[in-house]
Amino acid sequence: MYKIYSKIEPNKLLHMVYRFDDITQQPGMSRDDIIPEEHFLQLSSIKLKKDQTFRPHRHIWKTPSTQSLIAQESWVVLHGKVKCTFYDLDDTIIDTPILTRGDCSITLEGGHTYSSLEEDTIVYEYKTGPYLGQKLDKNFLDEI
Repeated sequence: MYKIYSKIEPNKLLHMVYRFDDITQQPGMSRDDIIPEEHFLQLSSIKLKKDQTFRPHRHIWKTPSTQSLIAQESWVVLHGKVKCTFYDLDDTIIDTPILTRGDCSITLEGGHTYSSLEEDTIVYEYKTGPYLGQKLDKNFLDEI
């Protein structure tokens, strides 16, 4: 895994790339929490033994502790290849990693775009919600 910090604010974590090969836990071991817990988006990897299960549960509704939220986003490549372009807080390009099958990108802050490098590339996209429409969710860097 590698972390990409802002050049403008060097202690601010903007983006992360978690490779399939970064998953090193032995089966049945505890989870590997990938994103620091103070962020809205949470992501962990868990390696399971055959027939391993978890206690049935549901999640509890919580009242947000802040009124200020940002959409944080993650892509997981299922098939194909994706080029990520990650931007710093001042909208300059900070990194351009390539993701392959099983790899994951995470954007906590800063801009990003993705380009498919192979035909029929398939990804899962995860982001924090609720989604209230594009107008309230993002600013396009080519319109700023």
